Amino acid sequence: MQRAVIRVVAVLLLAVSTQRAGAEIQPIPRRLPPTDGLELSSADRDSLTAELADLRQRLVGQLPPFARTADVTALLKAVELALLHNEFYAAGDLPAARELLALARQRVDQLAAGNPDWLRQRGRVVRGYDSRIDGSPQPYGLEIPDDLDFDRPAPLYVWLHGRGDKQTDLQFIQQRLKRPGQIAPAGAIVLHPFGRHCLGFKSAGEIDVLEAIEHACSQYAIDRRRIVLIGFSMGGAGAWHLGAHYTDRWVAISPGAGFAETAQYNQLTPDRYPAWYEQALWGVYDVPNYVRNLFNVPVVAYSGELDRQIQAARVMEAAFAEQQRELTHLIGPGMGHKYHPDTLAELLRRLGEAVERGQPDQQGQPEEVHLQTRTLRYGRMYWVQLTGLEQHWRDTRVDARRDADRQLRITTSNVHSLRLNPWSDHRGASIQIDGQSLQVPDGGEPRPEVLLQRTNGAWQLATANEPAEDVLRKRPGLQGPIDDVFLEPFLVVTPSGRSASARFQEWQEFELAHFRRRWRAVFRGQLREKTDREVTDQDLARYHLIVWGDADSNELLRRVLKAENPRLPIRWNDDDPVWKVGPQSYDRAHHVPVFIYPNPLNPMRYLVCNSGPTFREGHDRTNSLQNPKLPDWAVLDLRQPPDELSAGRVVTAGFFDEQWQWQAPPEAGQAAGR
Repeated sequence: MQRAVIRVVAVLLLAVSTQRAGAEIQPIPRRLPPTDGLELSSADRDSLTAELADLRQRLVGQLPPFARTADVTALLKAVELALLHNEFYAAGDLPAARELLALARQRVDQLAAGNPDWLRQRGRVVRGYDSRIDGSPQPYGLEIPDDLDFDRPAPLYVWLHGRGDKQTDLQFIQQRLKRPGQIAPAGAIVLHPFGRHCLGFKSAGEIDVLEAIEHACSQYAIDRRRIVLIGFSMGGAGAWHLGAHYTDRWVAISPGAGFAETAQYNQLTPDRYPAWYEQALWGVYDVPNYVRNLFNVPVVAYSGELDRQIQAARVMEAAFAEQQRELTHLIGPGMGHKYHPDTLAELLRRLGEAVERGQPDQQGQPEEVHLQTRTLRYGRMYWVQLTGLEQHWRDTRVDARRDADRQLRITTSNVHSLRLNPWSDHRGASIQIDGQSLQVPDGGEPRPEVLLQRTNGAWQLATANEPAEDVLRKRPGLQGPIDDVFLEPFLVVTPSGRSASARFQEWQEFELAHFRRRWRAVFRGQLREKTDREVTDQDLARYHLIVWGDADSNELLRRVLKAENPRLPIRWNDDDPVWKVGPQSYDRAHHVPVFIYPNPLNPMRYLVCNSGPTFREGHDRTNSLQNPKLPDWAVLDLRQPPDELSAGRVVTAGFFDEQWQWQAPPEAGQAAGR
């Protein structure tokens, strides 16, 4: 009874203390895609809308189950988003929308007849797939040689396009249907990923590239040992990033122009650096932090002699030189921001030689592997897999060699545990690691992998390399920061109630609506959403959860708090008008914590609280700034309204440790992980 009275009094005091003060939160102007589209006439808008509705109805009512509807819905989405965001920027965009709907109708007719002939179409083809991240249809383009034998595995060249603020789905698809690409290697298929428009092939944009490749490989005979990555401008930046972070997927890499890191490209000096945690998070994408990965495959960089974006290759030349290596850098004489035709021919010749060689063997397993990273998100290279770090956001390396006499020679830095599988059976293998000798037993069952773990400074063979699911430790795909959730399937959980804090309620409603708009406009998808009362056990098993609200408004958050042995370092309850973040307390009247953490209801999935992507409209001016802006957790002061750079004033922020426990942020002036 006394506890109930205390709770009522606390809630009343909180409600009284958080009455709205000041004007409502002001809208944030959208930068991508631009808002200066041409106005359509009512007749044109109505006709497009009616055609879309009819095609949607046919998809629901006339097609057989499991039909390849993404090849249709990707076209429909392009027109729907163009109508919604007024993305008709040129006179030709309205006819293009009509052509896309006509193509969609033709494909629906063919699907209904059981004869989708575009599946074996040559020339320029646009396909679609349903993204695992949010279920949205995403387009990609293909250029298929007229003489291609569909039954014989073909090389794949993945071309990453440049930035085009007004090149949304509609314009991208129309270009891929109408215009030839920059390259046309003989006997190879060229794939043009969309990259979710203008994200610099980062975040969900990088996953779009990987998903488009996987979809193409499922539809065509692709030789996975002969996949080339190439791009120019923003696509060159994407080639640097995807090349360095997913190196073992490519037979060769060719970045053209673009950018390769954050600080130098943006001409930042130390007095203008952002907060320490944002500097640490440059380690997610800055390619010099991953340069040793590029020693595993041929890399042929290109720059125009007069192009300011030659800066990217110069930065990478220096990064190679620091490791006593030399970057192959072709320069187009007298050229600005484009290819010189003769230099492009030489570049393609070199890539063709790599394609002829293919990856090292049928499994793509080289004798020598170099791995460099700062996060377990990018912790795999051929037969080396990091499963635990000593500390995230520090330089981490593995250099490994497998010898013919079944010896492994390995040196590491900042590694806690790893998995090795250079052979199909590792019984009897000898291991030299960091000056220590280990021997894999010769008898027993076949060993398809070797598991190693460092304990008290010494390496030892392990039987289980990954901790049990109920053991909290950062592991691949479950290591943060907040923005990591947007690379995998997630579910947004909205509150069914209201917060006792009027200020928080206003902020949460604004930020959730902002998340929806931004995901649709910039990430070119639709959020997968349920209310807190609708979430099922299947959802908990399948998805990372992005939960909005607080203990007053969201039943799922209350359920999380009541989970057995809750270990969240960030806590709140109905009786307490403060948020508890580690040992600190913050008034709920005008503060909110945002964070990522293993979901106590399923510790193999994330729980993210009250956050969308942490880079915002102000960062869209250059793709080099579309990086994570917040670490694993932060406390925001809501008395500073959300704007184009932040959801609120960051009071404090930090990373959880390797056991997902709170740790004090470094003192002012220190940059953890740098």
